[in-house]
Amino acid sequence: MFAVIKTGGKQYKVAENDVIDIEKLEAEEGATVEFDSVLAVGDQIGAPLVEGAKVTGQVIAQFRDKKVIIFKKKRRQNYRRKAGHRQSLTKIRITGIAGA
Repeated sequence: MFAVIKTGGKQYKVAENDVIDIEKLEAEEGATVEFDSVLAVGDQIGAPLVEGAKVTGQVIAQFRDKKVIIFKKKRRQNYRRKAGHRQSLTKIRITGIAGA
């Protein structure tokens, strides 16, 4: 069985024992987290959410993604700007899907 959850402004299709990287959650490693905003469970689609559905997961790690370089340039104007960004992420293992 699979579910579609929404967290961090993004949607993820997950099944049990999947390991996903999501936007950072304020939780310690080993903590259990619950996702209440479930958009679909199996063939049941919510409007917009499935009532009573929950997806639980366990936090594996808190980490930062690889650096993305932002480089802006305007030719013949001597204009160059360089910046970098590293996104903070949380690695989660899906432990259970409870449908309505």
